[in-house]
Amino acid sequence: MQRLHTAYSFLSSLETTQSTVVVELRPPRAQLDTTSGIEAWIDTYHAVRDLTRNDTFVLLTDNAIGEGEEQNLRHLVANLGNDAPRERVVPFLTAKHTLDYCLAYADRAWENGFRSLIVVGGDSTVGPKRCVAHGWQLRRAIRERQPRLKLGGWANPHKNTTLQIEFLSALDVTAEFYLTQIVSHHDLESVERFLIQAEQYKLRLPGLFGVFYYRSGNKTTLDILSQFLPVPRTGLMQEFSDGKTAEEICAKSICALRNIGVKNLYISNLPPTNAANILNRILTLANKS
Repeated sequence: MQRLHTAYSFLSSLETTQSTVVVELRPPRAQLDTTSGIEAWIDTYHAVRDLTRNDTFVLLTDNAIGEGEEQNLRHLVANLGNDAPRERVVPFLTAKHTLDYCLAYADRAWENGFRSLIVVGGDSTVGPKRCVAHGWQLRRAIRERQPRLKLGGWANPHKNTTLQIEFLSALDVTAEFYLTQIVSHHDLESVERFLIQAEQYKLRLPGLFGVFYYRSGNKTTLDILSQFLPVPRTGLMQEFSDGKTAEEICAKSICALRNIGVKNLYISNLPPTNAANILNRILTLANKS
């Protein structure tokens, strides 16, 4: 795993020649009762603290799958204190709030030491409506208020590749980096098409490709997940049936993506209670291959 000096910015880490692997965490659901919510946030704090102390950047989502999540920035500022370097925490902001809320959120992020912000439209099929039609419109509004924030966009290699690269190459994309939808070793063709098209368009924005930590091969669970992201259910169930562990399957995706030219990745769905240890096991396996 790459070790970075605390002063090394998130964007700088993506632009180096080395591979950067970061972790995406989901805040507790807002619907939890008080006791469960407190316990869930304690687990989240510990995960953020442990990961950032080990020089790992942490992405913290916002309404990731249309369900209300606790306000990530408010809790981090109020309770994490100085236990984690804030420049190593990169919050998500979706457009599924009022425009005033989104602009005030960006203001608070900068004022409280967060230097990068991922700004995306959010799933338009579930949850609250977007305040703007597209993520780039919200990024443009934020850029006018907070010009020094490094903003991240979104791309989906599973959709029309040319359109996705054109979106990222447009002058009004208003982003310094981008994240992608979840991919894996089961769908490398779509990633390869994306990479080839990006090279043809001379896309210079650094990107992070998403890898999901599938905790089991339970069909019901995978069916539910497939409502929100592309899930290679048949391949995953076979791998778990063959005795592969969750860490081995995740590491296999990382290795396969690196082999076709992907440099930066984020891992989603690590359990907060043991995120740092699981990440180390995954990267140990990936680096051995």
